[in-house]
Amino acid sequence: MIKLSQLKFKHDANIKEIKRKAGSRLRISPAEIAEIRIEKKSIDARKKDSLIYNFSVNVVLKDGLLEEEVLRKSRLQENEAKIVRIKTYTIPEVGSSVKTRPVVVGFGPAGIFAAYYLSLRGLRPIVIERGDPSMMREEKVLRFWKTGELDPDCNVQFGEGGAGAFSDGKLTTSKHDPSGKMRFILETFVKYGADSSLLMDQNPHIGTDRLIEIVQEMRREIEAHGGEVRFRSRLTGLKLDREGKLREVLINDDEKKGIKTGCLILAIGHSARDTFEILHNQGLKMEKKSFAVGLRIEHLQREIDKAQYGAGGLRKGLPAASYKLTSKARDGRGVYTFCMCPGGFVVNASSEAGHLAVNGMSYSERDNVNGNSAVVVTVGPEDFGDSDNPLAGMEFQRRLEKSAFEAAAGKVPIQLYGDFLENKVSTGFGKISPEIKGDYAFANLREILPPYISESLVDGMKNFGRKLKGFDVSDAVFSGVESRTSSPVRILRNEFGASSIIGVFPCGEGAGYAGGIMSAAADGLSVAEKLSIYLEDGIFSV
Repeated sequence: MIKLSQLKFKHDANIKEIKRKAGSRLRISPAEIAEIRIEKKSIDARKKDSLIYNFSVNVVLKDGLLEEEVLRKSRLQENEAKIVRIKTYTIPEVGSSVKTRPVVVGFGPAGIFAAYYLSLRGLRPIVIERGDPSMMREEKVLRFWKTGELDPDCNVQFGEGGAGAFSDGKLTTSKHDPSGKMRFILETFVKYGADSSLLMDQNPHIGTDRLIEIVQEMRREIEAHGGEVRFRSRLTGLKLDREGKLREVLINDDEKKGIKTGCLILAIGHSARDTFEILHNQGLKMEKKSFAVGLRIEHLQREIDKAQYGAGGLRKGLPAASYKLTSKARDGRGVYTFCMCPGGFVVNASSEAGHLAVNGMSYSERDNVNGNSAVVVTVGPEDFGDSDNPLAGMEFQRRLEKSAFEAAAGKVPIQLYGDFLENKVSTGFGKISPEIKGDYAFANLREILPPYISESLVDGMKNFGRKLKGFDVSDAVFSGVESRTSSPVRILRNEFGASSIIGVFPCGEGAGYAGGIMSAAADGLSVAEKLSIYLEDGIFSV
């Protein structure tokens, strides 16, 4: 195929229009093009009075035409057109005589795709998930937002779909995908119900409402291939033999529910703090890891659209605009926006009693009145204290979340940015009213955060206001605390995916090897690939 970049239109072009322009660029007739595959579509809004739709496409020529010859005659530069060979990633559906069933802990993106891979290979994985199936989980989350009644095992962080199920469902992908895994993951989402636009949008997203349905369909496929998902099943320990090899997974502190196995994939997510403690006490080697903490900020979505598209760009058909901003504080710390949710909601994302954390969420239409994102500051091991404890970053998170819970008596603490600057509690709203899932109340967010984080946030906000008009308006609404940007620990593993406990394979965001739905899913696939080789060689049989 020939990859063509920078096909520009003043409107959202259809395939016929794209084929005509591609033919013109390649100096061939559109009739000589067998197929156009849209790889990416984006909007260039740098000139507010003249928005441009930018397409990157792969062109399949009709038989008889040589790609090298067409490219030579087109006289296009390599940055405009080049021959590409796209690797297609597939999972071979094969039967297996392996008797040992692998166990997967966690049914978020990493666990789902690990189990999906293993089930198609005929290895009949057993998935244990501490939370509930999607529909029951959704009911409990909605009840929590309405009443404050928290189920510590089933909430915004835990349950079928993992933390990503109650988020914007952003599916940002790597620019380089040599294995084809990223494309495969997107195609799998489309196969089980996502819109095909995922395959072309520059910043694809599913939305909470659609993601929940897709995850259910993938679970049914796993079960149809001999896999099994056991809900309300929490990992409470590992039984090892004298040589330190895994022999049994303990569930819910119940000896009768233990699963005998020699291989376990840990896809536990970044909020499974009790599980981190259990594994650390059992000698699983892990280390502290840097992450970021801060607050959520809300603006009117129409003001974000105006800042990004210009007043003339607020026309029908444009998606809700997003942004991604980075800066550096005076002390050298990185400050950046994270997990921007256009037309979305701030959500109470707590998972421990007496602690409070927030996150962002959008539905597939992204049509809510506000847009929100995290504004966060980098922190590292030097900030956590307790230098010998690999879980010190986790305890750092807990301290912030405990303060956030206490600041507004269990409600989400909020404060206008202007009042945050003046270090005082807000008493009312300006043009922006919060759109929060869960109760909220005014508080002084500076009393939750260490001073160096508050000052770094102010430095970043001032810079962001120069980059995106209106970002630092005084009536923008802050909420806190945003503490779950990524895992505070990394579970050590070698090049073969194996941890310090023989038979245990950590993966995904919780293990410290991913940062979002796509990278977690890809890591789940990679670890499942490695594990399947061991299983079929009989290395981890019981």
